[in-house]
Formats: sequence, C-alpha cells, structure tokens
Amino acid sequence: MQSSRVRAVVRWFTNRYVAYCPSRRVRHAWYRRFIALGPAANVMMGLHLRKLADIAIGARSNINPDCLLDSRGGAITIGADVDIAPQVNIWTLEHDPADADFATKGGPVVIEDFVWIGNRAIILPGVTLGRGCVVASGAVVTKSVPPWTIVGGVPARPIGIRPERQNPRKPYRPFFI
Repeated sequence: MQSSRVRAVVRWFTNRYVAYCPSRRVRHAWYRRFIALGPAANVMMGLHLRKLADIAIGARSNINPDCLLDSRGGAITIGADVDIAPQVNIWTLEHDPADADFATKGGPVVIEDFVWIGNRAIILPGVTLGRGCVVASGAVVTKSVPPWTIVGGVPARPIGIRPERQNPRKPYRPFFI
C-alpha cells in the first residue's frame, strides 16, 4: 500500500513539476531514473506519463511538448530518429466497449525507426508503426501500419507511400522547450 502511494506521488511530481522544468538537463536526468532515453534523444516540456516505467526512447528521437505516454497496459518502445509532434497521445490501455463490465484491455506499442507522427495523432494499444511510416495530424491509429506507409484519418488508413531513403536526424536541442 505504502509503495503505491509513493509511486503515485512521484508520478504526480514528475507530471506537475519536472515536466515543466525549463532545463532540459534536469528533466532528462529525472526521466532517466524511470525511462530509457537513447543518446541525443530529446523530450520537451509538458510530457505526461501515466506510468513511470516500460518506456524506451531511441537515439536522436524527439518528443515535442504536451505529449502523453501511457504504458499501463504494456511497454512503449520508440525507435531511433523518430519525430513525435506536439500533443500526441500513445495509449497501451483502453476500455473494451464490447464488454458488459467495460473491462480494460491493453497491449504494447512499438514505434520503429524513422517514424514521423503528426500533431494530435492518437496511437491505440497493440499497434506497431513500421519503419519510416508517417501518421498524419489528427489521425487515430487503431491497427498496425506497414513500413514506409503514410496514414491519415479516423480511423487511420493508407494515403500514400514515403521514400525509403531517410538520413539520421541531427540532434535537436532547443534552449527553452
């Protein structure tokens, strides 16, 4: 009982204060205690974590302001050179609308290398975003996306193909974000 209260307070402190600390170094030092941050990975201000565990962010990946990562239903694995725009929600736990008791169900989310997720997109549990795919702004991804595919809409459907030749990102280090 006591450890669950301590975890809740630490999560509250992380989401309320650490997430809005203007120093990237301080934020990253704190986040590294709970999540795996790859070399030159960048997490901007306002990240909301529903669980302080089971999250891995690859090298040179960038998470923009005000994103939500929920790893309560499974791990979130983010590959290298991924760009996640502001206000993206990644869920690993949801309610089952077909269940009479509205039970929860979940699954891990895997985001492979060179993926680009647009502003306010939503990724639901059990989804794998294949290497180099693009999720358009506002899309709701309910099913896995093949590599190098561009998806958009609600629910997300293929709308194009992305070139497979992608270069590694240059590390992004904004002063105040």
